[in-house]
Amino acid sequence: MSAPVRHLVVFMKTPKAGAVKTRLAKDIGAVNACAFYRHASAALLRRLSADSRWRTWIAFTPDHAPPPLRALGIERGHTRSVAQGPGDLGERMNRMMKILPPGPVVIVGTDIPAISPAHINEAFEALGAHDAVFGPATDGGYWLVGLKRRPYVPEIFKNVRWSSEHALADTLKNFAPDQHIAMLEKLEDVDGGASFERWRKRAR
Repeated sequence: MSAPVRHLVVFMKTPKAGAVKTRLAKDIGAVNACAFYRHASAALLRRLSADSRWRTWIAFTPDHAPPPLRALGIERGHTRSVAQGPGDLGERMNRMMKILPPGPVVIVGTDIPAISPAHINEAFEALGAHDAVFGPATDGGYWLVGLKRRPYVPEIFKNVRWSSEHALADTLKNFAPDQHIAMLEKLEDVDGGASFERWRKRAR
């Protein structure tokens, strides 16, 4: 029997000044923030979608916009696209967990330039022995969430204070005591002027 397909879902917005990285834009301006988002998203997708160990999906928003592949220089044959649909972040992530074909699902965003194929593979490997896996962020949120989705998909995204330092803790409260959760290394979200400068220094 062949192993189930691994599904990597990259959540992203269509790159448009004023619509992406709004907190970062307060420090460096909307045009610069959009340029960073476009660069970071394209680099991340090129790294992750080229790996044959999983199937890469781009979950895009707004739903009525065309998938942002051409704008980012990503070959369509390496990815599949799906609209995020309505609702808050939790509702949209829960939708992906439920509608994708069988197999474990790992979701990441495009705000963490340090995400590598090794991180993604580590997450999928962890789901072999755990019900869920998280990549915690330094701001109290998380840069990765994954579910085994067997024998069912748990409802883990309810009553979460998104875009706050409580996001990870709130999500963890939704798990049953007998469910097993793995944690990856902590990474920094580039979401303000200080973290942007640290990213620029590392990028040099």
